Amino acid sequence: MSRYIDGFVIPLPATRVEDYRIMAEKAAIVFKEHGALDYWECVADDLNVEGVLSFTELANAKPDETIIFAWVVYASKEARDIANAKIFADPRMKDMMDMANPIFDCKRMACGGFKQLVHV
Repeated sequence: MSRYIDGFVIPLPATRVEDYRIMAEKAAIVFKEHGALDYWECVADDLNVEGVLSFTELANAKPDETIIFAWVVYASKEARDIANAKIFADPRMKDMMDMANPIFDCKRMACGGFKQLVHV
């Protein structure tokens, strides 16, 4: 069965990685309760690959930023749409957002839905 994946690339202040990790662990619980099959949050480690565009360049990251690469797996696009409606209506998600001191700039986050092409 084909899955549906939401993917994210987020430039993040390097000093906020631990804050982000704490928020992501809480968010993962909410996402999985509402239908996500799998939830991944990864922080940049080795982005200097010669001859290709780096995630740092792609995200236009500043020198004091790192990159978060994340994805969430759903059974289908329809399941994702149902789950996202529940996830973003869940009051726990709003409780994680400190609008006075956001962990990252949501306007600089890249995200999108992807149909599964190959999975081995």
